[in-house]
Amino acid sequence: MAITPEDIVNKRFQSTKFREGYDQDEVDDFLDEVVLEMRRLVRENEALVHKLAGTDGRIAELQRGGPADSSIGVSPAASTEGAADADPANNLLQLARRLHEEHVREGIQKRDELIAEGHAQAARIVAQAEVTHRATVVTLEAERATLIKEVEDLRAFEREYRASLKSFISTQVSALDVTLESASAPVVPQPGL
Repeated sequence: MAITPEDIVNKRFQSTKFREGYDQDEVDDFLDEVVLEMRRLVRENEALVHKLAGTDGRIAELQRGGPADSSIGVSPAASTEGAADADPANNLLQLARRLHEEHVREGIQKRDELIAEGHAQAARIVAQAEVTHRATVVTLEAERATLIKEVEDLRAFEREYRASLKSFISTQVSALDVTLESASAPVVPQPGL
């Protein structure tokens, strides 16, 4: 998929459901696409530069009047007329060369702009992801501290509850022992009854 600068500028990421920020996988996938497109553009630019070098050599050869005459269809009879047509042909070649160089410059400039835009967008996305990551870590640390405090409070409550229950059971056992002793003791008649 060819990525245009507009694709980069208009790209929107989905928010996550359980934390603030963008879906990290979606951001990573988009950055992978940007990298692939930038690499493709660099390869294409290198191919154009190579092609330009070959074209420059061909133009120089044509301007020198070298062996290229036969390849462009100039007959030996026409070569005598070639002297008269040399000036317009040179002008045409120079115009073609200028146009070619202009297109190559524009292509290089456009490539550099796209690469710069891609780097800037990637830097913004990474910076935003880092800010989101830090905020999420701070939130999770706060939640962790709260949960640790709650666990400690529950453990303290458990200790107090166990001690209170143990005391209550001990009191009940003591009371039961007293009741059993009273019930098993012989009844002594009271004088005067």
